[in-house]
Amino acid sequence: MTHPLHRTYRYGGQQEFCLCFGEDAASRRVLIVPPLFDEMNRTRRMLVEMMRLLATRGIRTVLADLPGCNESSADITAQTLDDWQQALRIVSADMGITHIVSLRGGALIDHVADVPVVRLAPVKGSSLLKTMLRTRLIADKEAGKSSTAEDLLAHAQSGPLELSGYKLSADMRTSLEKATPDAMTHVHEMSLAEINGTPLWLRAEPQDDPAMSAAFAAYIADWSATCAG
Repeated sequence: MTHPLHRTYRYGGQQEFCLCFGEDAASRRVLIVPPLFDEMNRTRRMLVEMMRLLATRGIRTVLADLPGCNESSADITAQTLDDWQQALRIVSADMGITHIVSLRGGALIDHVADVPVVRLAPVKGSSLLKTMLRTRLIADKEAGKSSTAEDLLAHAQSGPLELSGYKLSADMRTSLEKATPDAMTHVHEMSLAEINGTPLWLRAEPQDDPAMSAAFAAYIADWSATCAG
């Protein structure tokens, strides 16, 4: 089944959405944990096409809206990485996930089930935070504002700080600063070179890469077939 399916899960007292491809009864059910914040938006088209291709191989894939992101009506300023990780634990249990694939900052919240995990270009939370701060400073400069990272963080002590279109609370910023990918068993880290991929998360605008989607889908299909879920 290669057309998208919409499923839901409940977290924080409300309904959140999941985008799924593939049959409900598939033996392999893969949770896709995307990059976080603006990097999520830049890679979504590539990931959705990858999911569609995996469906043709008989593999179910699930891409959940994190609370406060995409179609979620949850307050982004109330979220931390722990909240997002707990939400994915619920998704994993509800959907019977057998494998997990995470990208970039997704590796910070992919420790949600005792199943095999593959990570593409995992990154520390502090690196994401620095990149978003740098992007904000460039935007401020283009708008004629003079500011520094220290200025922004000091000002944010009294409320959420908007970075890359997301209003982040002090708790979220703290959790990002400290977060590193969990050292789990059954984890394989892969590089872009293994799928001839391009770092779409660095692009100024969301873009597609059909060749990368195809290579990534083939990699996941082969990997998931050789490790127990």
